[in-house]
Amino acid sequence: MGFFSKLFAGGIGWALGGPLGAIIGVALASIFSSDGSASTYRQRIDTTSTTTRQRKSQTTQSDFVMSLIVLQAAVMKADKVVKKSELNVVKRFLLTLFDEATTLEALQLLKQVLQQEIDVEPVARQVGMRMTAGAKRELLHMLFEIAYADDVCTPAENALLEHIATLIGVSATDTASIKAMFGRQTNPQWAYEVLEITADASDEEVKKAYRKMAMKYHPDRVSTLGEEVQKNAAEKFRKVHEAYEEIKTQRGLN
Repeated sequence: MGFFSKLFAGGIGWALGGPLGAIIGVALASIFSSDGSASTYRQRIDTTSTTTRQRKSQTTQSDFVMSLIVLQAAVMKADKVVKKSELNVVKRFLLTLFDEATTLEALQLLKQVLQQEIDVEPVARQVGMRMTAGAKRELLHMLFEIAYADDVCTPAENALLEHIATLIGVSATDTASIKAMFGRQTNPQWAYEVLEITADASDEEVKKAYRKMAMKYHPDRVSTLGEEVQKNAAEKFRKVHEAYEEIKTQRGLN
């Protein structure tokens, strides 16, 4: 299958082991059980074990995608209903990485993961130990995008996302900033929350906060995850700029 071939070609490191690897392994076994291909892919993992060991200290694009798919599945199941709008968000992201046929294969993996009971804590802790701060924030941003796929983040989804954020090591202020990027329609303070300041901040503090957040969310922070993930990160970067422009308009700043 093209999706799995591309993942292995891109290199998978730490995502093959631990609780995350166990979930992916069950899904692979279900997908390939009919033709025995699962053993072929397992052999390919074993024969590239030296490369895998070398990559365990860094996060490859494949590690990021595997982590994202498993945690996306957990968020999609949080309110007990998997919505078409949520699936569309996942598909849209996958299409930035793969062609249509390969994306459909990736969605098969998601389907198998959705059928499993996902213990979020060990998976999230594994992610927290391996990913960089920038990759963690990008992952959380994509998970919030799932929750807001139908424009409403339910209490169950919000609670799970905040729990995941804590487990992977994203601060409460960064989590609130990312969440505010999606809540501008109902939150009059969204622009200030995105910049991690309050409405009583001085003009100079606003400018300083913008510069800080622009550096924090610059797409180069996830450059090791590939050009496609960087393009997705640019959306988060754009929202920071929009928040700054909103505050400037409100205050009449140049």
